[in-house]
Amino acid sequence: MNHTFLQDALVYLGAAILFVPIAKRLGMGSVLGYLLAGITIGPFFLGFIGGPGKDIMHFAEFGVVMMLFLIGLELEPAHFWRMRHLILGSGAAQVGGTALLFLVLFILVGFNWQAALAIALALAMSSTAIVLQTLREKGLNRTESGKISFAILLFQDISVIPILAALPLLAITSVKAATSEQTTFFGGLPGWAQTIALLCAVGLVILSGRFVIVPFLRFIARIHLRELFTASALFIVMVAAYLMELVGLSPALGTFLAGVVLANSEYRHELESDIEPFKGILLGLFFISVGASINFGLILNRPLTIITLVCGIIAVKSVVLFLTGKLNRLTFDQNLLFTFGLAQVGEFAFVLFSFMHQLHLISGEWTDTLMGVTAISMTATPFLLLINERFILPRFGTPETTRKEADAIDLHHSVILAGFGPFGSTVGRFLRANGVEATILDNDSDRVDLLRKMGFKVFYGDATRVDILKAAGAEQAKILIAAVGSPEINHELVDKARQLFPHLEIMVRAENRFDAYEFMDIGIRDIYRETLDTSVRMGIDVLIKLGYRRYSAARAGQKFLKYDEAAMRQLAAHRHDQSAYIFTAREQIQIQERLLTNDREANPSLNDHAWDSDLFIKPYADDRSER
Repeated sequence: MNHTFLQDALVYLGAAILFVPIAKRLGMGSVLGYLLAGITIGPFFLGFIGGPGKDIMHFAEFGVVMMLFLIGLELEPAHFWRMRHLILGSGAAQVGGTALLFLVLFILVGFNWQAALAIALALAMSSTAIVLQTLREKGLNRTESGKISFAILLFQDISVIPILAALPLLAITSVKAATSEQTTFFGGLPGWAQTIALLCAVGLVILSGRFVIVPFLRFIARIHLRELFTASALFIVMVAAYLMELVGLSPALGTFLAGVVLANSEYRHELESDIEPFKGILLGLFFISVGASINFGLILNRPLTIITLVCGIIAVKSVVLFLTGKLNRLTFDQNLLFTFGLAQVGEFAFVLFSFMHQLHLISGEWTDTLMGVTAISMTATPFLLLINERFILPRFGTPETTRKEADAIDLHHSVILAGFGPFGSTVGRFLRANGVEATILDNDSDRVDLLRKMGFKVFYGDATRVDILKAAGAEQAKILIAAVGSPEINHELVDKARQLFPHLEIMVRAENRFDAYEFMDIGIRDIYRETLDTSVRMGIDVLIKLGYRRYSAARAGQKFLKYDEAAMRQLAAHRHDQSAYIFTAREQIQIQERLLTNDREANPSLNDHAWDSDLFIKPYADDRSER
């Protein structure tokens, strides 16, 4: 293996391991940690990577390609159709409004209208990777700002295809490339033919997905080797990227389309679970490369131009985004989060600017400048969100926002309930109905407002912040219920609570069996899986409808829960070894069936009907698919 490649890989991984924990500890998020790591090890500071003749972003191309495949894989047509009004309305308003303003500005700067329009469309894009990662880490995916952010990002990602198709048409009247530069099939065609060729290439990927890739995966799936299925998924990604590159198009476009095609196939979830382990590290690799690619030499040579462009682009996008948020009736704090979150230029802009240069729509100097501005704007996003959270909202937030922060101090109970979504609100209502009050924390301001109108005393605040926990009375409370919807935030909350408030008895919500295993690893005993009780309750109702006595069915359900919890503790030790896990799962299912059979024989009243063992096997199969 190449010595330089190994050295670069070690530097990338080492920088991530060093900077990301520091950034997380300072409350800045992992994205900023990766970006700072890239800036530090890049050619303009320590110089561990990059240098003359080395393309830093080339090292990250595989990360970008894989990331866009996963983004495409998440664009399930049914989900898109359910959100069509929000996607088309908000997305068209944001992209159209932003592109129009940039079109006017770049024409005033001196660009012809074709180049100005092409640049405007690229700058209208936001970073799906940064926004979704930030929302996930902060547990804001399900807030109103999170939903609208996702809808606009979805519209932007889909818009890339028609934008790429339109660029050759814009280049028809531009300067033609020299014959020596036409090194690809695509580059040698006139503008109108390039558009037709691009649409044909898109159609070919879509048809191949349906008639070649899906049958291919069906054949691989019959072999029952998981590692072979993973290899096949990576093979599909690389083939799509290679074929697109072969004809002179963006490799990222090919993999994105392949993901979109497979999003509606029966192998979507299997592909997601197989590639998921690579996703985080590849995203990190991409962010590090973005940080390392920032051309500080260009900034020093043309500081006024670069700073003006970065600030101007962020300002223009922020104005359009804020107005879009107002049209969607976002509250002030949610709108600021939405605005600052999407104010950067996205990763698709790298693809679009490169294609524009290939078509000679913009010069090489402007291509480098705009790519540098894109990278800097992406780096600025975590800082903008941090400034918004720490300085803007506390000073200029609405009275409601300010009151939410202050109210966290005035009420203490023996129970603290963190997270008042569908899961937490059910727990809270049950406790209150039985005379037990809880200090309730939630970081979704819209939900807090709604719950207050419904009569709940809920406090706005991030439960992972130590000052919020202390203000909620964690030093005197007896029980902490960690019911936040995001598993990452729940883990962070539990870690901090165990460290700083060891007297607290912690009861935690788990998304599924594998989430529960991680809590078990750190010694948490009171773990409650989201769907277990509901699934068993449905099973009980099925038995009743089939003629079982209500008491008998309820007793069977209670026994099942007891045995399933015991089985989970046995399975936890084997979850990293698939063969051992499957063997132990089968063994536990047999033990569970035997125990339930003995229980029925010991209690003749339970023998109202024949028992179906699938009732006990099915939860294991379903739980496995939850991963």
